[in-house]
Amino acid sequence: MSAPILHTENLSIGYPMRKEPPVVVAEAIAVRLQPGELVCLLGPNGAGKSTLMRTLAGMQAPLHGRIRLNQQDLSSLTARELARHLSVVLTEPINAGMLTGWDLVSLGRHPYTNWAGKLTAVDETAVNQAIAAVGATPLAQRHVHTLSDGERQKIMIARALAQEPDIMLLDEPTAFLDLPRRVEIMHILRQLARQSQCAVLLSTHDLDLALRNADKIWLLPKGGRLQVGTPEELVLDGSFEAAFRADGVQFDPQTGSFKMAVQSAGQIDLQGEGLSALWTKRALERVGFAVHEGANGSALRIQVLAGEENGRTQWQLVKPQQTVTHRSLAELVDDIQQTASPKNSS
Repeated sequence: MSAPILHTENLSIGYPMRKEPPVVVAEAIAVRLQPGELVCLLGPNGAGKSTLMRTLAGMQAPLHGRIRLNQQDLSSLTARELARHLSVVLTEPINAGMLTGWDLVSLGRHPYTNWAGKLTAVDETAVNQAIAAVGATPLAQRHVHTLSDGERQKIMIARALAQEPDIMLLDEPTAFLDLPRRVEIMHILRQLARQSQCAVLLSTHDLDLALRNADKIWLLPKGGRLQVGTPEELVLDGSFEAAFRADGVQFDPQTGSFKMAVQSAGQIDLQGEGLSALWTKRALERVGFAVHEGANGSALRIQVLAGEENGRTQWQLVKPQQTVTHRSLAELVDDIQQTASPKNSS
């Protein structure tokens, strides 16, 4: 394994107080960022994710310990030196005035320009390459204020990339974006890490996307110690579920998603394959049923008949005293709920 770009030594983060002991958010943090690595920082609200991101970016002093960037103490670097190695993308909206996308990205070259801020041919090439790398070439000549949230986020990532950093830190880069744009931004960041060998660290609440895309996860429980591992390791050892445990919410390690803990409406056996069977199971679990795949002796049994009638799916529901065939999933779910209701079972 190559030497880490960034690593911490016994780091404590929080806020100093004038006349009282400091507020310690997290301590004994020992983490490493490797070239080409996509790392997601996860944790519940109030755990200290933003505090950690600000501390690693040099925007906030640590309470204790050290942060080393390319073997140099972070606190010893000037702002210009730091900007040549580390770039930051924040969630706060920016007032770009009448700047175009290209103008905004070109600001990322500030650490390399002279006192007059004049761009050289090398700088212009870096700007154009950064814009192309995030798929934002069609946005370059548009004014920033006309861009959508997703388009603006691409430009902000391109600005950070134009700095040619060793590390990119992004605080909630997918906040306020719809699902397709969140997936797209995560894919762009993963590709940038691979292609540029830049370490990418982002904090996010998109747990599903993090589990599917991150090389490593930094898991920061509220009031606990930061844990590091692959997504699969942290799910299998129970750390992920423990970090997000809350009243009424359960993490399902089978699907990698969260669901409400509700009183079971009953048990159902489900037989069938393919998408129809998968979404039948999802529909039944949504209304509170425990679904067993295959024959398990439940009083209610469903057979998914894919393409049995003119290529359309049908559902055969076997009740204790009758068998009913439904031609829509909505009708099936309605029938099961009525059959399982206390009034009909009494």
